[in-house]
Amino acid sequence: MIDIRPIDTGNKREVKRFLDFPFQLYRHVPQWVPPFESDAKRMLDRKKHPFYRHSAAEFFIAQQADRVVGRLAVLDHRPYNEWNHSSTAFFYLFEAENNHEAAQGLFAAALEWARARGLTQVFGPKGFSLLDGMGLLVKGFEHRPALGIPYNLDYYAVLLEESGFSGAGEVVSGYLSPNFVLPEKVLKIADLVQQRRGLRIARYQKRSDLKHLIGPMKDLYNGALSGTTDTFPITDEEAQLMARQLLMFADPRLVKVVLKDDQIVGFLFGYPDPSAAIQRCKGRLFPFGWLDILIELKRTKWINLNGAGLIEKYRGSGGTALLFAEMYKSVRDSHFRYADVVQIGADNDKMQREIASLGIDFYKIHRMYRKTL
Repeated sequence: MIDIRPIDTGNKREVKRFLDFPFQLYRHVPQWVPPFESDAKRMLDRKKHPFYRHSAAEFFIAQQADRVVGRLAVLDHRPYNEWNHSSTAFFYLFEAENNHEAAQGLFAAALEWARARGLTQVFGPKGFSLLDGMGLLVKGFEHRPALGIPYNLDYYAVLLEESGFSGAGEVVSGYLSPNFVLPEKVLKIADLVQQRRGLRIARYQKRSDLKHLIGPMKDLYNGALSGTTDTFPITDEEAQLMARQLLMFADPRLVKVVLKDDQIVGFLFGYPDPSAAIQRCKGRLFPFGWLDILIELKRTKWINLNGAGLIEKYRGSGGTALLFAEMYKSVRDSHFRYADVVQIGADNDKMQREIASLGIDFYKIHRMYRKTL
């Protein structure tokens, strides 16, 4: 018999059981990368995570004979609902054995929680912040995920569909091999765009230089939301938290910001991928995990291109070519050999077409799911 119940996030033992379950589930899966222990704990900390300043969440576990066989989080993200004029709950952190009763029980509990809050649909996987990777992996199980991007077992889609969820959009990730050469015409387009539109690329040498981007990037993101859907404005506190997470791995050479005069109009962020070290230290920075990660950042051959954006007027007119041309030059002159271009919305036609034209192979797909209450 399966027992479904919410956990007490003030009880360290219950929080530990919730967070430890994936380590049991993926113990024989070499591709899986655990989250950072501190980041995972923060999601369940109602006092520390900025999400709880404006929103609410509940966390459920499924037990069978006192053994955890599944878990799930459900979120009422109020800024999202206010911006989109919706009443949507997110589901997130879903993990389960191939147990249909456990999965259906977890989702039934989540739907009941959402319904009691006046919400009318459940959508996900989608998390607490913009840095939480989204979607359920449905293609690319043989590949290790980029940092922060979800990985799951291949039967999860069946569990969701049997629980009444249907597909509601996809995001794709691309791969660049060591043999990749950016077409000469793209480099020429990038040069022309800079000359004709008066654009330039800011260059950074030190991590401390990047701290000055936090405020302008937050303003750029929030200012570009007009007319968009499935987005939400972020607060200063959320921007600061995301900045701390990003700066931990940032290589200033791989941060590309497009300026028109002194205004930021676009960006593309690249990060050396520390995933191999995170696997070795099981997501724990202390006592020695941080040292292994610092070493991995210097020797990894992988880079993650995660985070790209352009103001609407520069999309489809060479702005993406400019960003990728600048990133290509930096990667070409470095020790990196492989790149993951992370989670581009399948509905972002302009950017996806431009990126596909560069010769990038979309080799991973994450699918979003929805259920109406």
